[in-house]
Amino acid sequence: MRFGRSRRIALTAMAAVTAVALAGCGGLSGSGPSASGGSLAEAGNLEGQDYVVGGKNFDEQLVLCHITVAALESAGGAVTDRCNIGGTDVNRQALLSGDINIYWDYTGTAWASFFKETERIPDDDELYRRVAERDLQENQLVWLEKANFNNTYAFAVNGQKAQEAGLNSMTDMAEYIKSGQPGTVCVETEYNSRDDGLRGAQQAYGFEIPQDRLQVLDSGVIYEATNRGDCTFGLVFTTDGRIPGLGLKVLEDDKKYHVTYNAAPIVRKEVYDAKPEIRQVLAPIAGALDYNTMLDLNGKVSSYGQDPREVARTWLQEQGFIG
Repeated sequence: MRFGRSRRIALTAMAAVTAVALAGCGGLSGSGPSASGGSLAEAGNLEGQDYVVGGKNFDEQLVLCHITVAALESAGGAVTDRCNIGGTDVNRQALLSGDINIYWDYTGTAWASFFKETERIPDDDELYRRVAERDLQENQLVWLEKANFNNTYAFAVNGQKAQEAGLNSMTDMAEYIKSGQPGTVCVETEYNSRDDGLRGAQQAYGFEIPQDRLQVLDSGVIYEATNRGDCTFGLVFTTDGRIPGLGLKVLEDDKKYHVTYNAAPIVRKEVYDAKPEIRQVLAPIAGALDYNTMLDLNGKVSSYGQDPREVARTWLQEQGFIG
């Protein structure tokens, strides 16, 4: 979830041009009155500061972007909505160039894609610390507090199938495949090609998928195909709202193979330095966004078609964060 549902970034000239064009044409989300003050306004006063909030083009990012817009408005900031401007490459380049000055990204995205690191760091806090220190030193970007959910890769199974076959973990999946029982594994293109994707997963869990039992599909197609049983095991993102909507069973990554993807707001340093109170304003949001909360918010958009702006603001109001 991370970058248009892809974990690869190419900061090319085309991406830069796209970022400028999209950032210049305004956000693609709904509009309405600014958020009024709640508990976040008591945490910090952002009056006099201009924020241009960007966001990626999938449901979780739309929710996070709109949460940020409303939060900053409620604390007195002047906010320009640039939600839904594109994938990771577009948003990252827009942040680096100053076309936006804040958006949410993921620790695993930064570590593996921005910094091209392959070392596995199982501790969430340590990964966050390393990413935050490096982005500040190399790019003058400040990572604010990370949220308490991990939107990483996982494999899911139709709920009924999981119960019938006793499938609860990736170890169970490996044993099922090694046993020769019928079934298909479905993954997206990038996961299939990366060393730290499917190849690494097979090595970590000690199994090999026969080529005639492997399908490479678009990420969005896999959810429905897994629900129908066309894919016995389907690659998903752990906080995707379609998981509860379709009743899919997410298999535990019991060997902790997949990299952690904790989300956090990233701010340009000069913007942060102008009003460091932004950390106190957004910190309660990061603390409240645990796994079940993010899954629920995503589900309202992905499974029930609710407007992400309304989902974001309703949740903020329920928490007392905004008026």
